[in-house]
Amino acid sequence: MYLHIGLNYMIKKKDIVGIFDIETTTGSMVTRSFLTKAQKGNRIISVTSELPRSFIVCLDKGGKETVFLTSLSTLTLQKRNSSRETSVN
Repeated sequence: MYLHIGLNYMIKKKDIVGIFDIETTTGSMVTRSFLTKAQKGNRIISVTSELPRSFIVCLDKGGKETVFLTSLSTLTLQKRNSSRETSVN
């Protein structure tokens, strides 16, 4: 199953570690440090041409994190993540 996160971009639901609101989480020094480290490691993918509202952390098979920035809200992403409509064969 896949999750549509914007701009025709789909990620595997099983790879998602968490979905986070940018406005509420970037107040934390830990989150800012994590995002800075991900940016320096070229592990941030922006899937929006607008200001991002949330970010999704995914793990690949090797255990490396990838951060996806999206203009969709966490509520929208969570609803899509819990639905079964994004099955791709």
